[in-house]
Amino acid sequence: MSPALTRVSSALATLALWLSAVGLIGMTLAVAWQVFGRYVLNSTPTWTEALSIQLMGWFILLGAAVGVREGYHLGFDILRIALPGRPARLMALVSHLVVLAFGLAMVWYSWDLVVGTWTATIPILGWPGGIDFLPLLGGGALISFFTLEHLYNLAAGHDDGTGA
Repeated sequence: MSPALTRVSSALATLALWLSAVGLIGMTLAVAWQVFGRYVLNSTPTWTEALSIQLMGWFILLGAAVGVREGYHLGFDILRIALPGRPARLMALVSHLVVLAFGLAMVWYSWDLVVGTWTATIPILGWPGGIDFLPLLGGGALISFFTLEHLYNLAAGHDDGTGA
């Protein structure tokens, strides 16, 4: 892969991990505030659960996308490792194509969900309902991009087929 594109991909992965970490911290703080409010103030804040679910969607899907870039996603590695070069590369190609199809399906169908629910409102937060599905859209886009990076590397002979 070209050095510039590799730098962009690496920067996106790093940004996704940092955003995931911030989301995890934010969710932890929201849940802590909910527990504090319930047991100390005797007044449970209602917005904390909805916000926690929003943040959880982001850090899970961004982290999953980075996992695809780093080769930590599920795959049939035992057979691929046992096979010689060309069959192993073919299996890696098929695996990457399946992951790409999955990522593109996430983008396609989550876009429909975002658009279809945007005019609804998340009652407790007052946000458009489509925000619920933005993590699927962003995660699917990153999964697709990172998989395209692997396919390019595999075609250029820079990838051993492991996906990492």
